Amino acid sequence: MVRVNSHYQMLQAGYLFPEIQRRIKAFSARRPEADLIRLGIGDVTEPLPAACCEAMIAAVEAMGTATGFHGYGPEQGYHWLRQTIARHDYQQRGCAVEADEIFISDGSKCDASNILDILGDDNRIAVTDPVYPVYVDSNVMAGHTGPADAQGRYGGLQYLPLTADNDFRAPLPATPADLIYLCFPNNPTGAVATRAELQRWVDYARSHEALILFDAAYEAFIRDPDLPHSIFEMEGARDCAIEFRSFSKNAGFTGTRCAFTVVPRTLTGRTGDGDRVSLWQLWSRRQSTKFNGVGYVAQRGAEAVYSPAGQAQVARLTSFYMENAAIIRQQLQSLGLAVYGGQHAPYVWVRTPESVGSWQFFDQLLQEARVVGTPGVGFGAAGEGYLRLSAFNSRARVEAAMARIARCSLP
Repeated sequence: MVRVNSHYQMLQAGYLFPEIQRRIKAFSARRPEADLIRLGIGDVTEPLPAACCEAMIAAVEAMGTATGFHGYGPEQGYHWLRQTIARHDYQQRGCAVEADEIFISDGSKCDASNILDILGDDNRIAVTDPVYPVYVDSNVMAGHTGPADAQGRYGGLQYLPLTADNDFRAPLPATPADLIYLCFPNNPTGAVATRAELQRWVDYARSHEALILFDAAYEAFIRDPDLPHSIFEMEGARDCAIEFRSFSKNAGFTGTRCAFTVVPRTLTGRTGDGDRVSLWQLWSRRQSTKFNGVGYVAQRGAEAVYSPAGQAQVARLTSFYMENAAIIRQQLQSLGLAVYGGQHAPYVWVRTPESVGSWQFFDQLLQEARVVGTPGVGFGAAGEGYLRLSAFNSRARVEAAMARIARCSLP
C-alpha cells in the first residue's frame, strides 16, 4: 500500500486562501446576485505594461520561425535576463550581485518553499508572527516542525512578534536560530525595515552562522528613497542571505509567471560533519534536476520591465496601486479604525473593532459590505484582531468598497 507524507496531516485545516474561497462560495450560493469586491488575495488587476506585451508578442512571432525558435532554455534562466537584473536591481544600488548568482524561476512562493530541498532537517527556524503562511506550511510539509498548539503555532518554530506593540520591529531570536525568514516590505502588515534594522539582522546572522531567507517581492512599492530595497545593500549580507524577488506585483506577472532568486557564490552551509559546502552549487543542482526553466516568451517580457518604457510603465502601475492604498488608509482612519501599512506596500493592516475577531470581521464585511479581505489570524496567532486589505483593484472598485464599509454597522 502506498504511504503518504504524514507531515501533511499536521497542517492546520485549510490553507488560508482556500478557506477564504470556501466562505465566499458558500455566501455566493446563498446570494448569487451579490456583487463582491475582492480586496483579499494579493492578485493584481491592471493590464500588463505595454512594453512587456510588445516584447512577448515579438518573442511569440520569433518562436514561429526557424531562426527565432527556442526549445529548452537554461534552467538558471537566459543570461541576457540575468545580466539585466543584476545591473538594474543590484549593481546600480551598489550591491555586488553578479548575473551568475541569479536564478530565474516561475514564482517566489515556489522558490521560498523549494529552498528547503537544499537545507537540513535539524535547523532551528525563526519566523515573524504574523507571517506569510507559505514559510510555515512548507516547513510543516518538510517535517521540520511539531504539531500546532491551540493558537496555531507549530512546535519547533520560534515566532518573533511583528505587531503594533513593538512598532512592527521584530525582536532578534531569544534563542539561537539557524534559518530566519524575513519579508520587507512585509506581507501582511505592510511594515518596512530601515537600513539599521536590516543591518542588525545581518550582523546577527553572521555572528550565529545563520541564513536569512529574505523575501523582497514588494520592494518596488517603497516610496522613501532612504529605505533599502535589498538585503544585499547591507554589509556582509552576501555571507548570510538568499533573496527572493518576483515580477508578479510590480509588473503584474501573476498570470505570466516569472521571478528570480539570488544565491551568492560565497554563501555556504555546513554538512552534518561540519564541512562547509556551497549553497549556490546545491541550489544549481536542485534547479537543474527538478526545474525545467521559465519559458522564453515570459523571460523576454520580464526583460522589457527594465527598458526605459517598461520602467516608466511599471512606475505608473505601482504608483496607481499605492494611491489605492492611500484611499483605503484614509477612509478607514476616518471611520475610527487603527490602520497600519499601505505607505510602502500595497497592503493595509487594519485593527478590527474592539472585541471583534479576525474571522468575525471578515464575515461582517462579506455579509454587510460585500467586500472580501483577509483575516489577520490566518497569518499567525499575532494576527488575531487584524484584517488585511489589498490595494490591488481598480480605482472605482476600491472607492466603492470604502463607501460600502462606511455604511457597515461597525461597533
